[in-house]
Amino acid sequence: MDVWRFEAIGTVWEIGTAGRLPDGERDAVRDVIGDFDHTWSRFRADSLVTALAEEPQEVPTPPDAVAMLDLYRELSLATDGAVQPLLGDSLSARGYDAEYSFRDRGARPAPADWAEQLAWDDGALALHAPALIDVGAIGKGRIVDVVHDLLGSLGHAERLVDAGGDLRLSGAPIRVGLEHPFDATRAIGVATVTDAALCGSAVNRRAWPGEHGGLHHVLDARTGEPVRTIAATWAIAAEAMVADAAATALFFDGGPAFAALSGVEWVRMTTDGTLEWSAGDRMEVFA
Repeated sequence: MDVWRFEAIGTVWEIGTAGRLPDGERDAVRDVIGDFDHTWSRFRADSLVTALAEEPQEVPTPPDAVAMLDLYRELSLATDGAVQPLLGDSLSARGYDAEYSFRDRGARPAPADWAEQLAWDDGALALHAPALIDVGAIGKGRIVDVVHDLLGSLGHAERLVDAGGDLRLSGAPIRVGLEHPFDATRAIGVATVTDAALCGSAVNRRAWPGEHGGLHHVLDARTGEPVRTIAATWAIAAEAMVADAAATALFFDGGPAFAALSGVEWVRMTTDGTLEWSAGDRMEVFA
């Protein structure tokens, strides 16, 4: 398998195909990633979500909006509001802002009525009050799916799309180590992926000091506080967006039920080192 490595949306991508991707197809991949970033990145001054935060309004529905926001509605219901898409201002308040200041300005709960402030359908996306959309819970999984599907449409039956460890594979099985969140030299298990997606999340990946303890990117939208009970999660699903969503949901009560309803196999580690996992044969845990 030929592997093309490049950087985009703040992470390293690896795309594997049977032969080298032609330059035109590489350009097409870069274009869809760039378009996604230009729409959904809260770190870009020229993005759609930044423009909506500055001036709430109605705009034509961008690609991916309905699929992602419909899934966010399911996530919010499953986690009793802990996961939702108007989390951008909460993350910025804790220092995970467009400038990467990592300066904690205190907890800021996200709007509990987010589904009333944000409206969407196939024709229009409307934000009715000032808020910053953040699709970090599922966005990388979504763009992995988009690239995977693009490559399929270009005739690449066997393909691997890996964006910083969140991946989707069509082809022969691969085994992926599940990195211990507190010791990168160790694995807590192995996932076997075949014609499926694997996504994970861990509190050590994007972490910084705070005034009252360590901070990280997994916030409870209801409080604006970081999760303190779960350290890392991994999920296997048919699509990367669903695996990404489950990996986020598993930091909260309701996550296992969401995963079960979504056909997801999962593993998670609590902050005291306890391992929990679902039924299934695609996740081997070194318990």
